[in-house]
Amino acid sequence: MRFYIVMVLLVSYLFADVDKVCQTTQKVDEAKSQIKIENISNDRSKENMQKWLDGSFGLKPYRSNYLLPFGIAKNKYVSHKPKVSYRNIEAELQVSLKLMFAKNLFGLHGKYYASYTHKAFWQIYMESSPFRESIYNPEGFVVFPVSDRHSGFNIRSVKFAIAHQSNGQPNTEDSLYYKGYNLSKSINYLYTTVTLQHKTLLTDITLMAPYLGKQDLDDNPDIMKYLGYTKVKCSYFYNEHMFTLMVRGNISSLKGAVEATYSYPVFDDIYLYMKFFSGYVESLVDYDREVTKFSIGFSFSR
Repeated sequence: MRFYIVMVLLVSYLFADVDKVCQTTQKVDEAKSQIKIENISNDRSKENMQKWLDGSFGLKPYRSNYLLPFGIAKNKYVSHKPKVSYRNIEAELQVSLKLMFAKNLFGLHGKYYASYTHKAFWQIYMESSPFRESIYNPEGFVVFPVSDRHSGFNIRSVKFAIAHQSNGQPNTEDSLYYKGYNLSKSINYLYTTVTLQHKTLLTDITLMAPYLGKQDLDDNPDIMKYLGYTKVKCSYFYNEHMFTLMVRGNISSLKGAVEATYSYPVFDDIYLYMKFFSGYVESLVDYDREVTKFSIGFSFSR
């Protein structure tokens, strides 16, 4: 039932009156429409009232924000919960936001951010529509702009980050109900990303590592074997189209993943979004299980 409610709301929004959809994104708040600030003499008060009237919102999109109502995997998902059997078709959604809280500290022109990304895998095609897994991913990072005119690499920025990922589940190792399987999966890690630009092609090269070494991986001690320490992501723009290709992995274990996406604007802030994933660590609870999956739906940022 939840699936049909979501789909009805989404379709209603997409096929709403075109004039309403295409109008300017600056909406008028009727509760504030008659408030006048022209005659306010205190400039700071006037400036802050204007921000309030404009509905200024400090949070910005970070990673892609999307709703993919249909995703089909090659094989059924494994359930580690007794008497629960998952299907190989499900929905996936992601909400990802960031907030800049400082800039140009120490005169280095860096911008400092806090971010939060929430990803959920939703078995909406089952009768009770359970969430197979939710992943919580807060980060703190700084981005330094680079004006590279001579190296030939065209470096545009360098990013340093500290992050946490967890599925928010309790430790179930000692539970007879779960037959010794631990539902809790998490990792704390550091990473750095260098961004290169060649016209409409952007390339992100990332190195990552758990920041407390193996002692930080008690729930999943071999996860780096599947997640890997290196990642390369290419984003290519052609007219309204955007293509991405991500490859990550561990050279010693020869395990990792490939992900490709395609997006195209349907309306101003809504994009057709398709994603193909093949490899490991699609989610945390089954990080050591290879998954091949195609998903389609809509994104609300790129």
